[in-house]
Amino acid sequence: MTDELFRSDAYLRDCEARILRVEESGIVLDRTVFYPQGGGQAGDSGWLRLADGREIAIADTRKAKDAEGKATQEIIHVPAAGQEALLDALKAGDGVTARIDWERRHRLMRFHTATHLLCHLVPQPVNGCSITPEYARLDFHMTEPLDKEALTAALAQLVAAGHPLTVGAITDAELDANPALVKSMSVQPPRGAGTVRTIRIGEAQLIDFQPCGGTHVANTREIGAVVVTKIEKKSANSRRVVLGWAA
Repeated sequence: MTDELFRSDAYLRDCEARILRVEESGIVLDRTVFYPQGGGQAGDSGWLRLADGREIAIADTRKAKDAEGKATQEIIHVPAAGQEALLDALKAGDGVTARIDWERRHRLMRFHTATHLLCHLVPQPVNGCSITPEYARLDFHMTEPLDKEALTAALAQLVAAGHPLTVGAITDAELDANPALVKSMSVQPPRGAGTVRTIRIGEAQLIDFQPCGGTHVANTREIGAVVVTKIEKKSANSRRVVLGWAA
C-alpha cells in the first residue's frame, strides 16, 4: 500500500519514503507526493533522490493494477528511459526522497480547478476530460452551442472572485442518495472505502461541489489567466471546451 500524501495536501513538494519493490513497470514506494494518472489528470513527473545523492528521473506516475487489471492501493513511479544501471542497484527497504516537478504540478492544479469552474458555467454532464500542463478540455453531453468569449469572461470573473476551495468527504450512502453530484459520465468516483473525497469551491456562495480525487489550488485566484481557446462540436450530442493559458 502507498500512503497518498497528495490527497490531504496538494502543496507538498517532496517527502521521505522507502522502496517497497522495483518491478519492470516502475518503483513502488510506501508513501509519495506523486499523483498517479487518473480522473483525466496527467500523472506527476519528478525525481527520486537516493541516499548517495544520485537521482532517478521519474517520467510518469500510474496506479498499480492487479492481475485482473483493477487498480490497487499502490502507486508506480515510472522512470525515464536510460537509467538501467541506477535501477539495478535499487532494492526493497532503500530510503529515497521523492520530489515532484512542482511547476508542472502547479499548472495541473490550476487547470483542474478551472475545469470545475467550467462545470458550474456549463451545468451539463461531462463525458470526457483531459488535464495536462499545456491545456485542459471537457466534453459536455449537450446539443446547444456555446460562446467562447462569454465563457472566457465568466471564467475570469470566477477566478478573480477568489473563491476558496475545501477538500472534504461524504459517505458512500450520501453519494448514492445524491447521484447528481457525480458530473462525469465516463469516470466514477472510487467506492469501497466507505467515504468519497469531495471538492467544494465557494464558501458563502457555492460554486461547485463534486467527488474528485485530483489535486487543486486553494483559491480560484491562484488559477491565473486562463482562456477558452476552442469550442468544438465533437458529435451531435457533445461539445468540447478547451482551456489554455492566456498569451
